[in-house]
Amino acid sequence: MSAPVIRLDNLTVSYDRHPAVHHLSGTFEPGSLTAIAGPNGAGKSTLLKAIMGELRPAEGRVEHRLQRTDFGYLPQAAEINRRFPISVLDTVLLGSWRSAGAFGRIAKQDAACARDALATVGLEGFEKRHIGSLSAGQFQRVLFARLLLQDARIILLDEPFTAIDARTTRDLLDIVVRWHGDGRTVIAVLHDFEQVRAHFPETLLLARRLIGWGPTQEVMSSANLLQARAMAERWDEDAEACEPAA
Repeated sequence: MSAPVIRLDNLTVSYDRHPAVHHLSGTFEPGSLTAIAGPNGAGKSTLLKAIMGELRPAEGRVEHRLQRTDFGYLPQAAEINRRFPISVLDTVLLGSWRSAGAFGRIAKQDAACARDALATVGLEGFEKRHIGSLSAGQFQRVLFARLLLQDARIILLDEPFTAIDARTTRDLLDIVVRWHGDGRTVIAVLHDFEQVRAHFPETLLLARRLIGWGPTQEVMSSANLLQARAMAERWDEDAEACEPAA
């Protein structure tokens, strides 16, 4: 068997010393397609940022032998400023920084690949449009095109189908399934349990603490979902902060 691509070892991640993810251990296997599911505030987005290295663990660690360029990351739409004056094509071309470098010139081949990516997500002819003029679904297609151009080994998606129309969701899910078929490791935070059951063979069910991690049909059981809900209802946001480990 191949070694895990990412290992979580007793991982605890905190905001202002209040744990958002508690003592989480487990592995993501190469080429796996995993949903991270759970109640609102369960630590799902926090976990993605810890895997990316954007948040430092309070305890435990995230283990892998990956470079920053091995990750493709799609944050929540609310974290992206769409008022920045940039075109659709230039937004997609940001995905070419692996090959061009931070200050490198964009090659003609990169521009051609960016146009191909836009065609793949159904936005052929949108190259000169300003991103602020796009609908939520169109903008999400642009971000998926950028990920296609980035060509990363590990793809992290934070609620990629929130507030977009059903047709766009179907089209983007097709791309996720294609990534999985290509052998990429895909990890997606999702709030729609039916999407999880229909399209993601593995699930990590989180309620700040681990509820279940494994085959989706086993993890997304009624008993586990009830446990996750009960844990969410017991959260005390005013509890005393955790002291750092000695």
